Amino acid sequence: MVTLSADTRPIIGRGPPLGARFFFLAVISIAAMVLDQRGNYLDTARMWMGAALHPLNAIVDAPHSAWNWLTGSFADRARLREENAELSEALRVARIKLLEYESLVEENRRLRELRNASQGIGERTLIAEIMNVSVDAFRHRLRINKGASDGVFEGQPVIDAFGIVGQVMRLDLFSSQVILITDAEHATPVQVNRNGIRSIAMGTGKLGSLSLPFMTSESDIRVGDLLVSSGLDGIFPAGYPVATITKVERNPTDTFATVEAKPLALLDRDREVLLLWPEVPERTADSPVGEGVSSQRTEDLGQNQGTSDAEQPN
Repeated sequence: MVTLSADTRPIIGRGPPLGARFFFLAVISIAAMVLDQRGNYLDTARMWMGAALHPLNAIVDAPHSAWNWLTGSFADRARLREENAELSEALRVARIKLLEYESLVEENRRLRELRNASQGIGERTLIAEIMNVSVDAFRHRLRINKGASDGVFEGQPVIDAFGIVGQVMRLDLFSSQVILITDAEHATPVQVNRNGIRSIAMGTGKLGSLSLPFMTSESDIRVGDLLVSSGLDGIFPAGYPVATITKVERNPTDTFATVEAKPLALLDRDREVLLLWPEVPERTADSPVGEGVSSQRTEDLGQNQGTSDAEQPN
């Protein structure tokens, strides 16, 4: 059985066929292109249409623009972070190199000062580095990186660019122990540079202080006087700076004045010192260190010099 379906298309108001519509629109398009090509009659219409469609174009392009902005921003930030890290590393390296350069400049200055200080002292000198320092209430010692293998001997004088430091006390093959002039067991024969008065500079156990216990009250000595080594001990070269007088107190009832001096050597700051080979007979390993560390010898010499100074006219 065949069922007939009703045609629902309206009888009145039906448009032309699809082919006719396409042909009509094609003709209009061709005519518009011809008119635009020959007389530019559609420029105004095209401009208004572009203006009308601009918001729509902006909306359509917004996601793409936002994505490009986000990716570019993250890329720029990553690049900036990477450049910042590179610059920071370069700055650290430059600072380290600057510190190394400044350290080398300072070391070069100290070595030049030591070399200058060695002129006129002896034919042979040797620069030694300080390995460690041992300072307590009375003992002031340091260890240097030169020993018997370098020709160092016990009792050898040690100086820096500014004054006498001390002398070698104990000797090893590759290192040596130096007793400082401020050690309570050390004594240095000195004389006042201004007038030649001789005395003994004793270590006090204080790193920046020496005592002259055998200077009589009548001695011509004053604050600011320069003390130099007398050379009478046969250890330290004569005329080398030792200390400057910082205190002179005289009591009429006392035979000896209270005299204190400050060492000129940078005992608390030295990093290198200079070993000297004075023009004296070479000592052997069994020889005594010298009167610089002999208490009995120092007292005898000090008493004799104190008596001779007291006899000098003022």
